[in-house]
Amino acid sequence: MSDNTLLSAEIKKLQKERNAIILAHNYQCPEVQDLADVIGDSLELARQAQKTDADVIVFCGVDFMAETASILNPGKTVLMPAKEAQCPLAAMLPPDVIQVAKEKYPDAKVVMYVNTTAAAKTYADIICTSGNAVKVVESMESDEILFAPDKNLAYYVQQRTKKKIIPIPNYGMCIVHDNIKPEYVKTIKKKYPNAKLTVHPECLPEVQEIADHIGSTKGMMEYVKNDPSKEFIIGTEEGIIHRMKKEAPGKIFHPINPLPTCRNMKKTNIQNLYEALLDMKHEVKVPSKIADKARKPIERMLNL
Repeated sequence: MSDNTLLSAEIKKLQKERNAIILAHNYQCPEVQDLADVIGDSLELARQAQKTDADVIVFCGVDFMAETASILNPGKTVLMPAKEAQCPLAAMLPPDVIQVAKEKYPDAKVVMYVNTTAAAKTYADIICTSGNAVKVVESMESDEILFAPDKNLAYYVQQRTKKKIIPIPNYGMCIVHDNIKPEYVKTIKKKYPNAKLTVHPECLPEVQEIADHIGSTKGMMEYVKNDPSKEFIIGTEEGIIHRMKKEAPGKIFHPINPLPTCRNMKKTNIQNLYEALLDMKHEVKVPSKIADKARKPIERMLNL
């Protein structure tokens, strides 16, 4: 019996003892996904965090995701196995940048991507995810929208709304998706001419424009399962391909080369997941002063 098999059995035992739920993002490594109770994108996991009856939420993802779970569940214990797993995109939006933009555009509403820190979220009128960004923007009364912090997602939304989208900061981007260059995509499309290209809206505009489909990780999952094509090129972090192979058997998935890998997502593993549950360590607790303010725009999104 392998070490991973033994650890997996211990994790399941501890999970039952702690009345814990394990949430994992689609970009987690395969062995963590296989242990999770729920695998999903930011919106799916936020909903699960909000409605779970578990006493302990173990969040296998990056910092802002665990913070969101803590904000929505002030009475529960939220553990993050890899406490050092930070999201570079979220770190690109310090609160002072938002304040300056709000002063410059006083009539604009602030639609903030969930990929932001808890402190940044306190400045938002509403939160969005890549899956519902257009719907959220359309729900706002203002014709001017301060959209933070991903400029490529802002571009995606601007193509689908008549409202004026003002990205803040204008350099904000996911380093993994932004590095999926058009030339990489064109090369693999030539290699697999019959494959459909599905990409994340955090990708560059030039990549979005040549895609057959653009969607959140949930949207990409639904696309590859429901589209009659048998072969797909996957324009997002490579971790999702593990889930695609399980849920769309018989289909072929090609990652972009060089392989898009989020080092922070991959910091979670079976060992630190086990240790977090064993010692109840790496708790994420957002201070109530921040959490109370940040909760309102998150709940506005969920209520949509």
